[in-house]
Amino acid sequence: MIEPLLLPDLVAELPAAVRLQRLVQVLREHFQCGAVVLLQHSDECLRPLAAVGLVQDALGRRFQTARHPRLAALLSRREPTWFDPQSPLPDPYDGLLDESPGEPLPVHDCMGVSLYLEGRLWGAVTLDALNAGTFDEAARLDLQRMTPLIETCVRITHLEEDNRALRMARVVGQGTLSEGKDHSIIGHSKPISRLLEELTVVADTDLPVLLSGETGVGKELFARWLHHQSGRADKPLVLVNCAALPESLAESELFGHIKGAFSGAASDRGGRFDAADGGTLLLDEIGELPLTVQAKLLRTLQNGEIQRLGADQPLRVDVRIIAATNRNLADRVASGDFRADLYHRLSVYPVLIPPLRDRGSDILLLAGHFIELNRARLGLRGLRLSAAAEQVLLGYVWPGNVRELEHVISRAAIKALGFNGSRQAILTLEPQHLDIQAEPTLMPHEAVRQQGGSARSVVPLKQAVDACQREQIRLALLQTGDSWAAAARLLDLDASNLHKLARRLGIKA
Repeated sequence: MIEPLLLPDLVAELPAAVRLQRLVQVLREHFQCGAVVLLQHSDECLRPLAAVGLVQDALGRRFQTARHPRLAALLSRREPTWFDPQSPLPDPYDGLLDESPGEPLPVHDCMGVSLYLEGRLWGAVTLDALNAGTFDEAARLDLQRMTPLIETCVRITHLEEDNRALRMARVVGQGTLSEGKDHSIIGHSKPISRLLEELTVVADTDLPVLLSGETGVGKELFARWLHHQSGRADKPLVLVNCAALPESLAESELFGHIKGAFSGAASDRGGRFDAADGGTLLLDEIGELPLTVQAKLLRTLQNGEIQRLGADQPLRVDVRIIAATNRNLADRVASGDFRADLYHRLSVYPVLIPPLRDRGSDILLLAGHFIELNRARLGLRGLRLSAAAEQVLLGYVWPGNVRELEHVISRAAIKALGFNGSRQAILTLEPQHLDIQAEPTLMPHEAVRQQGGSARSVVPLKQAVDACQREQIRLALLQTGDSWAAAARLLDLDASNLHKLARRLGIKA
């Protein structure tokens, strides 16, 4: 019986990721199958929320139902759907199962069921087994019987998330929540989780937010997320690239002008502030805004009024400002290129977006997302990463951050197709397709030399070996999202031996 295994999870307050991961693991053990995936439906796509038995980058993928007939068929029915082992419909997980990585799935069993919350389609759960006959008639009836329990797990998780959001809303003095939820931020790492929690708190205020970070970290994406989590989500989000505004036109573009204000002004024209009235204005690359326009922007932030070029009377606007920059604005202030008073107005709530190299296993989730986009764009049956390619991605420093990762995956997919030539094969991205190199690991004597040859105390060799093993195990767990099986593969150890070693070293109880 599966109920005794899941009931404790229903009454305990658990993080969403923990409860949902526990759910798929229990289902896998109960049905004795290879893989179980819980997917949420949004914008005609299915997004994996929890999975067991799939390669790690699968959690970053988005499966468009129009491109995956098995998933579309599954969502079209309320009762469980079973696919004959000889079904000609392509399997969305071809090449993604841990048990047969990189290969088309052999004759196997596949079934799943759509999930509903409050009478509306929420998503689905899928089960795959490599042995035909695993999901017999009894197993299908069993899945149908336990579907309400699965939906209850999802519903409780959904309610707890709403409850936490309400508590955070009270902290900032707001009584309402934004109905829409944008799931476009991909990542489970601690830096991203902490950042999203922080942005959730500030979203329902009207405080100006200054997003800073290296080029390519996704500042615009986080700005969109912030807007869609706010009470202005149903109002416009207007983007302005300040670096692309010619100084002669910047004031008119932002604040508008009246007829005759300058040569060529044949009629009144509103600016970007007018377009964003009631909503949010994103000023990207704010550090490039001309000083003359900075003064007028400061007045708007102070009194909520704009004055069109050539006009005598100001106009009231209700706009929330999000600014973004990859520059150090404090340095720009010191050099006289940015107004100190405007800097302090914009940085009421400064937020630093972490670089990709600090996001650990999020690199593989993002790679999976871009791999699925390229698989669909190129019309490929399947596209995946080899284990060696995963290590190259995890070891690279990513100076261009997420944008560079996107371009690397796009080029690699085209190269892999060019080398193989068949869109009907399961293509595997290897290190040579990526055309990047992981940072070399320093040998101990090199590390000492780079530290200036400073002397360090010598410890017993066994103690040093144990410390090194602990560090490598923790690093492997970090890079694999705490997956012991994947960590064992990284460390080239048998999984049972890794568990024994971790217990001896005190890493695992």
